[in-house]
Amino acid sequence: MKLVLDQGLPHRSAAILRERGIDAVHASECGLSTALDEEILAFGRDQSRVVVTLDADLHSILAVEAASAPSVVRVRIEGLRAPEMATLIQRTLDSCEPELKAGAAVSVTPSGIRVKRLPITV
Repeated sequence: MKLVLDQGLPHRSAAILRERGIDAVHASECGLSTALDEEILAFGRDQSRVVVTLDADLHSILAVEAASAPSVVRVRIEGLRAPEMATLIQRTLDSCEPELKAGAAVSVTPSGIRVKRLPITV
């Protein structure tokens, strides 16, 4: 599974994930350090990458557009250092791989993981 980590996530997390065999890039490595949310989503969709973010807006955009891709993982835990973030992302991938491959909006909180299949209907 391929990932793109949004601007707010630690840059080093992508490198740690790559060291663990996961195809991950940080937005800053792709010329997206100042990109709009829609541009990050378009990159994820075009590159078949799951977008990992701290930003609630990405799930909202998916819902408004009734989008079926890309999958988005929203981490709702702030202040994690790169190694902890990489481990959290890897655990989330392990837990939700089938859903993420099919298209999902995933929220990760200190108390657990919630998954909504795409497209999100309101």
